[in-house]
Amino acid sequence: MSWFKEQKKTSYLRSFCNNVIKCGQLPQHVAIIMDGNRRFAKKVNCERSKGHEKGFEKLTEVLEWCFDLGIPEVTVYAFSIENFKRSQDEVDGLMELAKQKFDKLMEEKEMIQKHGVCVRALGDLTMLPEDLQRSVAKVVKFSQNNTKATLNVCLAYTSRHEISNAVKSMAEGVELGLLKPSDVSESLLEKCLYTSPSPPPDILIRTSGEVRFSDFLLWQCSYSSLSFLKVLWPEFSVWDFYGTILSFQWNYNTYKVF
Repeated sequence: MSWFKEQKKTSYLRSFCNNVIKCGQLPQHVAIIMDGNRRFAKKVNCERSKGHEKGFEKLTEVLEWCFDLGIPEVTVYAFSIENFKRSQDEVDGLMELAKQKFDKLMEEKEMIQKHGVCVRALGDLTMLPEDLQRSVAKVVKFSQNNTKATLNVCLAYTSRHEISNAVKSMAEGVELGLLKPSDVSESLLEKCLYTSPSPPPDILIRTSGEVRFSDFLLWQCSYSSLSFLKVLWPEFSVWDFYGTILSFQWNYNTYKVF
């Protein structure tokens, strides 16, 4: 399964909707908690691995929708540190799936360059298997100078882990004499986060009906528009996506005052 959909003619209705949405304020950064793959697998009576594969297929669709609208940055919660507590078979399967997909990205170098996508992996990557670390590093290095769009993939990530690491970095700077205690501030902490220098997400989307952050971008989403949807991630449709964007646009004047 390719990361980039083959270019095909968009339906008249989709083209019309895209043009209408583009008349309003577009989000510059969308964050997504892709929840519901396992419940989808149970729903359709297939193996969990198939549910995760369907979840990846949905991600490629959503990236296409974002490209069509000109949304320049997407951050996805691919694997939480908490997910390591799942069964070893499932964790191994997810690690192998991630490796396959990052290897596939390197097979699509031309498409990465065509879309100008900078791919970043955010999290404590030392927790990942070494072969996956190597696959991720190749993609990140290859795409690092692209500036048209950014895809942040959060692997071995939790927000509390991210924030505590940022605090440790500042403390180390003070201890080494590189920083004064008075230099420590919110703005400096933001620069120490994995997401620096990305802007905060305008929208946070979570599927599957769960209404919680699950330790994802807690600092960055302080003023984001929140969209909690009951649909399972593999069943997330373009109409669900449009509804989320329209809700953001409807309330844009409220959000921008913060």
